[in-house]
Amino acid sequence: MIIRTLEELKGGPREVAAANWTSTRLLLREDGMGFSLHDTTLHAGTVTEMHYINHLEAVYCIEGEATIRELPGGAEHRIVPGTMYALDQHDHHELRVTKDLRVICVFSPPCCGRETHDERGAYPLLE
Repeated sequence: MIIRTLEELKGGPREVAAANWTSTRLLLREDGMGFSLHDTTLHAGTVTEMHYINHLEAVYCIEGEATIRELPGGAEHRIVPGTMYALDQHDHHELRVTKDLRVICVFSPPCCGRETHDERGAYPLLE
């Protein structure tokens, strides 16, 4: 059984930050679950373009507000607490955050821990 708290992971090697977001990785590939689990906050006023070509991702919003836009030039959807979206087709998208957005993210295959977005907006497959 794995038991962890967000507080014990904050500031340690499982907390990763970029200009637009901070993510605490609760479960990683080394934990052997077949997926990774992240508690991520995206900062208000930011726009992040993502395209997870190497991963599938499901996202559940627990705080904040944003708009997700399907790219290129696709539909827009409002993201508020209680909203889930799944990038089941490696969907290229843009997230425009209007109020600090806290989400729980699940990645398959699991992330290793230190990933940040590359120039395509993807997480690389790390070994």
